[in-house]
Amino acid sequence: MNNTKKLSLVALCISTILMGGCGDAETTIIEREPIVETPPTDGGDSGSTPPSNDFLIESMGRLAVTSSESNTVSLIDLDDSTLLDTFTLNHDGSRVYASPSYRYAVVTARNDDMVEFIDGGLWREDHVDHLHDYEQAPQMSDYTLSSSRPTHFVTHDGQSAIFYDGDAETGIPASVHVISDLDITNENDSPASLIYTVNMHGVAEPRGEFLLSTIRRDDAESTSGNTILPDQVGVYHLHDGEYELEKTLETACPDLHGAAQNHDFVLFGCGDGVLVAHEHDGEYESSKIENIDEIAGLRIGSLYSHHDAEVFIGIASNRATGEVFVLNIDPEAGAMEVLDWQAQEGVSPISYAFSYDGNHALVLDNLGGLTILSAHLHDGVNELEFEGRVQLSDEDLSAMPDGHSFNMSVAQNGDYVFVSDPIAQHVLMVHIEDMEIEGDIELDFVPATVTWLGIKDEDH
Repeated sequence: MNNTKKLSLVALCISTILMGGCGDAETTIIEREPIVETPPTDGGDSGSTPPSNDFLIESMGRLAVTSSESNTVSLIDLDDSTLLDTFTLNHDGSRVYASPSYRYAVVTARNDDMVEFIDGGLWREDHVDHLHDYEQAPQMSDYTLSSSRPTHFVTHDGQSAIFYDGDAETGIPASVHVISDLDITNENDSPASLIYTVNMHGVAEPRGEFLLSTIRRDDAESTSGNTILPDQVGVYHLHDGEYELEKTLETACPDLHGAAQNHDFVLFGCGDGVLVAHEHDGEYESSKIENIDEIAGLRIGSLYSHHDAEVFIGIASNRATGEVFVLNIDPEAGAMEVLDWQAQEGVSPISYAFSYDGNHALVLDNLGGLTILSAHLHDGVNELEFEGRVQLSDEDLSAMPDGHSFNMSVAQNGDYVFVSDPIAQHVLMVHIEDMEIEGDIELDFVPATVTWLGIKDEDH
């Protein structure tokens, strides 16, 4: 592999590095000084000139890489492959996401009822007459949010909805916080919220001043084990910082789990298909795309899409056989079909994503293969078609640590995806369009997850 970048990270001896090194002559760790780009504003006429490019930073961004060995998150600069800092998480079992505008790493600890934030150190501000980028050292934020069992974290168009399941045993109801990066920066202790009267394992989709969120009737029954899942969707409107129910969509969605949205549609996974919500003349309407024969009796439990994509990916799993069905869903056409991603024998999909511009869909599998698909219109239906597959690992897969798998995160300012390999203990940078590996960041800990942070491409 040519022109690759390599970095050896010694996460467990950061404190020693700062005092003079870990004593390993084979390893070089570069600790960067904090950099803050804050040139003065030019005071120009905000109404007469286009935004200036004088204050923009060209950066590939940063990666937040979690370690399964030490409950830490390492922040890596992708421009020069340097370790910027390592943060010890306060709670075991935490999950890491990117904030709505990708400045912060959002750390959710479901079992400890806590949401915390790490400032990745790259962000953009709109100063009206110009866009102004900033770069500084990462740091742990003092800002926290707390409610019972933060579970689903959904981002769309500059907003993130955190769905808290609540707790039946203690009588704590479910709730939702909707936040932006500005809320995090300003440490807003009263973000827009929705408080239910019952607990539920639900999901919410933020959409401007509206929130489409699940509803569980008090007498609801479930066919999915002991968990009582919601079966309806409500349209909530923001008033004085709180979401109020304006309408309950008529279409039922038994055993509701998983949701996604694009520019026009919001989809929710159901036990018998997908609920499709669509705004028309200021009112939300709903319909159902029924399960096709290949997945009869199965629940669509996960959905993926992109604001600019026309097609959704749906996932239905047969727990009895272990078979996973990847579905191509076009809500405009009301069509669903099994997606032919040309899986090899013995291969199972484990992760899904869209490229930063929505032009490609990605399927990461359990053998370390990355399948790349592109969208095409065929007989009036938007379909994802196989473009190619990049094999990312030639390791002995029997050496995969228990409970681990390959993991990926897509850059939001270029055509790249970053894939972590727990066996080889590195992160590969893959160019999606070219389908080539262009970088290799070596680690000396077992990576659990990777999350891209940085300044998002404003056009996508």
